[in-house]
Amino acid sequence: MSEQAFSLGADYQFALRISEQGTVISVGDGIIWVRGLPSVMMDEELRVQDGSRALVFLLDRDRVGAILLQQGPELASGMQVMRSGKRLDIGTGDSLLGRVIDPLGNALDGEPDPVCESRGLLEVPSVAILARDFVARPLYTGNRIIDSQIPIGKGQRQLIIGDGGLGKSALAIDTVLRQRGENVLCIYVCIGQTRSSVSTVMDTLRRHHAMEYTCMVVAEANELSGCRYLAPFAGCAIAEAWMQQGRDTLIIYDDLTQHAQAYRELSLLLHRPVGREAYPGDIFYLHSRLLERSTVYAQHLGGGSMTALPLVETKQGEISAYIPTNLISITDGQIYLDQKLFAAGILPAIDVTKSVSRIGGKAQHPAIKKEAGRIRLDYLQFLELEAFTRFGTKLEAAMEEKLQRGRILRKILAQDRLSPVSARGQLAWLIAYNEKLLDNTPPEQVSACLLTLQQAVDNSSLQLDDGREHWLEQLRMWMAAH
Repeated sequence: MSEQAFSLGADYQFALRISEQGTVISVGDGIIWVRGLPSVMMDEELRVQDGSRALVFLLDRDRVGAILLQQGPELASGMQVMRSGKRLDIGTGDSLLGRVIDPLGNALDGEPDPVCESRGLLEVPSVAILARDFVARPLYTGNRIIDSQIPIGKGQRQLIIGDGGLGKSALAIDTVLRQRGENVLCIYVCIGQTRSSVSTVMDTLRRHHAMEYTCMVVAEANELSGCRYLAPFAGCAIAEAWMQQGRDTLIIYDDLTQHAQAYRELSLLLHRPVGREAYPGDIFYLHSRLLERSTVYAQHLGGGSMTALPLVETKQGEISAYIPTNLISITDGQIYLDQKLFAAGILPAIDVTKSVSRIGGKAQHPAIKKEAGRIRLDYLQFLELEAFTRFGTKLEAAMEEKLQRGRILRKILAQDRLSPVSARGQLAWLIAYNEKLLDNTPPEQVSACLLTLQQAVDNSSLQLDDGREHWLEQLRMWMAAH
């Protein structure tokens, strides 16, 4: 035996080691029941004899219920189960940018698993009140309606709600694309989506070079319920690590309806008491402890932020259903997409009357906030006036002018996918509309006019803090030229 080997052997000490060992008593539908393990803790990771992994989810008097994270083909009752003594964590850091991973940190993009220098727990308490700061900086989505009427600030939790197929995911993807060059790191969490939907999102982000600052966490519809349940917490842990470094992050939860269904499925399988619509009573706490982690750190802690855009699906526009009402009460506002607007071809189908941002206005740039002040009122008056004219009533000239301006405004607020508007572009169309520079533009030419205006603004030296008169002078010159 060599001297080195002898020295290593000399360091070994004989000691009594006690470890608990349990036994799988049943397996099925993504869960296992284990007998034994009297000292096991909630949310502790378990290792099964065949290499399967599970997470403690229920503690009974004589058995333990656990949700499967990885299920081996040979998993069966009678196998030994060992405690790990640790809670579930995931790798964090810049090595995740551009990657597609599952909630356990394994690569799904065909490349080797990412090598992370740090790790973060999936579930931790939310940031204390004294460690938080006010939402005071805007997060631009590139959408004319949202950035002018329903503004979002960094650190805000803004719900995107509506029926399936109305463009909730498209709105979230456009927001991610708008963060290019804004020093905002994005995490897109796909929960219970089909593989084709996930591929579409991934291809769109790659085609527009958004994966350079984005990480995707994916739990497909055919994944174990445990993985679908953990997906948003995994994405939140990744974003939280960046936020603690003083960086700004944006996380998309697409969508929490699927997350709630996965939690209900696990709870029913583990015989938890059911409540309204067969959801367990702590479903509200589940989403609140997830979304409460989105905030702004105080300046003395780095000033990082995590902005959350959770998506939730309604049925027939019923926002008073159980899960939607829970999320509305947790978040700082909602962007509501309406089926009737979508059917009428008004895209994005955002219903301004039901959408609200409770704290984003404080983060809105003063120039944009001032110009957008009357837009909402003008648009609501136009909708009422338009409904009134359906009865064939003859209108005065002043009312006819308001109706024409309303049609132009509706055309302005309509926006194609994958075409985010810059902050200066937002201010440009607001001033142009308020100064009636677009009143003589035919509705079918409004989109082309706005595109020309945005290109001129983006190529100019104008800044948001420049005086309004300077902006107006430049806009009049561009409008006269085109």
